[in-house]
Amino acid sequence: MAIFTAAVVQAAPVLFDLEATLGKTADLIEQANGAELILFPEAFVSVYPRGLSFGTVVGSRSPEGRELWQRYWDASIAEGDAACNRLGAMAKAAKAFLAIGVNEKDLVSGTMYCSIFYFGPNGNFLGKHRKIKPTAQERIIWGEDDGSTLSSFDTSLGRMGGLICWENYMPAARMSMYQKGVQLYLAPTADARENWQHSMKHIALEGRCFVFGCNQFVTKNMYPNDLPSIADLQNQPDVMSNGGSVIIDPLGNVLAGSLWGTEGILTAEINLDLITQSKLDFDPIGHYARPDIFELNVKNQPATQKV
Repeated sequence: MAIFTAAVVQAAPVLFDLEATLGKTADLIEQANGAELILFPEAFVSVYPRGLSFGTVVGSRSPEGRELWQRYWDASIAEGDAACNRLGAMAKAAKAFLAIGVNEKDLVSGTMYCSIFYFGPNGNFLGKHRKIKPTAQERIIWGEDDGSTLSSFDTSLGRMGGLICWENYMPAARMSMYQKGVQLYLAPTADARENWQHSMKHIALEGRCFVFGCNQFVTKNMYPNDLPSIADLQNQPDVMSNGGSVIIDPLGNVLAGSLWGTEGILTAEINLDLITQSKLDFDPIGHYARPDIFELNVKNQPATQKV
């Protein structure tokens, strides 16, 4: 089995600035030094709006919150738009598979989704995954997917797919990925807690797959000073997200990271033979699955795409 290099980018976008974020993305892809798979964090294009309320409380919304929503919408991306096509061009220039967390705006419904966009080394848009369950206050700003984008891709590097942030705590959602035979499990997140590391190791061991945990490093001074509702941030810490990106092999061994307290790029050599070796004694969809006892049916689940 061929060995390839994968990269996990831990960085912040230029918050609420789509154009500048795309420029920074291009620079970071170039710094990945020839990696054939490059992963960016949740909501990298162009902000995970940590600490912001959008002027919402139960029963009312503020004009300032609606203005902030406009800024947020304008910094977001739609499938097939010019920004999406630029990301594809970046993947093509790098000759890499690119997976990047985006705020995806649906131009028909006006709904925003937290999504992963996938691009191939030829620059093609391969598909996307929309988060099926936003957490807590995220439910104000993001819609819920219907399961039809629980996507996976059979690529020249291996089968890749993944879940976003706390979707990874959903046992049935994880199992839907395992059922597809995902070998390269992508987990962009906004969770910078130490306990998240245990979840990443557990998924690697449970799924017998390579796990790529990817988070942002964000400080409060990165937020534009002219944001509506900027007062929301007064009581927030100076470091809003401390990172914690990591790459883990199918036996739970850390190959790179965890990276804390700075922006940076983690790289690791990936050898899919380790997946075969790890399945000597455990396989979540094989001899350990007990289909005579258990059955999981996932509504609207798409087939794995051959790319």
